[in-house]
Amino acid sequence: MWTDILLQAVLILVSVFMFLAMYDIPQKFLTKLRFRNRADLQAKRHFVVGAQLLAQAKSSKTSRSSAASLAKQAEAEADKAISLDPKDAASHILKALALDLQGFKTSALDSLDVALSNPAVKSLTDGEKGDALFKRAEVKVAMSQRGRVDPAIEDLNEAVRLGCDGVRVFCLLGECYEAKKMSEEAKMAYEAALKAEPSSTAAQAALARLGS
Repeated sequence: MWTDILLQAVLILVSVFMFLAMYDIPQKFLTKLRFRNRADLQAKRHFVVGAQLLAQAKSSKTSRSSAASLAKQAEAEADKAISLDPKDAASHILKALALDLQGFKTSALDSLDVALSNPAVKSLTDGEKGDALFKRAEVKVAMSQRGRVDPAIEDLNEAVRLGCDGVRVFCLLGECYEAKKMSEEAKMAYEAALKAEPSSTAAQAALARLGS
């Protein structure tokens, strides 16, 4: 009985391999894999070029007109990377930073939303996700009106939970609480900022302003 079962299993395996070979499936799979790896490599090249352009655009030595041109080029490189690998959040974040530098806040926010949503967000570590949440909160604050900063507060608290606890995060969180007239929460945020960076003049000034 066991001999018959073994023989049937061998025959099934042979039939499967003959089917795969007949339709060239292994070769097609390897070709697809090579193309995917090549596309990933090209996407990363575009990302690196875009990041370099953005760094130049942010340089204090760059004129305003040159910065705008470099930021636009960085955006174009980010778009090329996204077209090759749309699931890589880093390229969406790069595009958001380039758009923000050009003053396109709404479009920058859209790109950050994509980066922080599935499936792209899966490519981020907790630290990277925290940084992206901080940037999104920063853009939201810049776009907010009449103290409507609750979405930014949510992003900042999540960033802190993920370990993004730098002075900039807590100072922005303090500003948001101040905008909502939540003085005690603002003081706690600024105190956390001072703990992260004791020499922070922004946090010191804010606490003095709040009477702490």
